[in-house]
Amino acid sequence: MAFTLCTSGDAKNKAGANVNTTVTASGAMLDSWSEEAESMASSIARYDVVTNFGSLTAEGKEIFKDFTSSHIAQKIINYEPEAIGTNTATLRLNILENNIATIKGLIKEDKNKTYLNIT
Repeated sequence: MAFTLCTSGDAKNKAGANVNTTVTASGAMLDSWSEEAESMASSIARYDVVTNFGSLTAEGKEIFKDFTSSHIAQKIINYEPEAIGTNTATLRLNILENNIATIKGLIKEDKNKTYLNIT
């Protein structure tokens, strides 16, 4: 089930301007990357956040949206980094990676799992 935790628009916005338009128009590629991101989110949380999306708190939904859209945005940028320039791509990827690492830390902490309702 692709795009339960975020929308393709969320990911495209995070990827930023001037990325490869072929990839942003490809539903199949974006769906595949969404499924990867959602599987990763569930694995990190050790909870099926996709199936149980409705039981997440409002904050939990936003955190997982941020995580999955950041992951997909990385894939969009990596498809053709030259489209935005190598230096710009590197900067965007570093920002996204930092965001993902921060969220991973939040999701893994037991006290946050209770707060996000992923226990």
